Amino acid sequence: MSTTTSPGVNTAFFELMRHPIKFRMFLLSKLPAAYFAGLRIEKADATTCVVSVPFKWFTQNPFGSIYFACLSMAAEMSTGALAMAAIYKRPQKVSMLVVRSEAQFLKKAKGKIKFICNDGATIAAAVEEAIQNGTSTVSILSEGMNAEGEKVASFSFTWSFKAVAK
Repeated sequence: MSTTTSPGVNTAFFELMRHPIKFRMFLLSKLPAAYFAGLRIEKADATTCVVSVPFKWFTQNPFGSIYFACLSMAAEMSTGALAMAAIYKRPQKVSMLVVRSEAQFLKKAKGKIKFICNDGATIAAAVEEAIQNGTSTVSILSEGMNAEGEKVASFSFTWSFKAVAK
């Protein structure tokens, strides 16, 4: 029985991401910088992914805030997790790649910053388009918010999806 919540999205992937040990082992083996930076998935479903990055020794810059690369890593993970969910265990294999990124930094990033991406349906549609047409690209937004609810950064990632020949 398929565990999907919207076309092309398998909820089994979100169950794996929410598992504290399996997710940490995935980070350690595949994304060690994210592991050591302390990135956490706070929420993940077919439409939304929230990834947090803490302010700590490993993520700091000399100016008393979170280093921009750590912010970028958390923002990208919030979009990439939704993309991975859309291609997880599909009968038609699909490759994914970031082909462009843009960032805007609005406020000093202090404390825990949560990056929120609400474009899961857009990503799922782009994956379906790639399966139908061979390739697709889509620009996805992730916004970083501090504990006070203020936007500290905004990232746009352009993802490319390509159907892989069987």
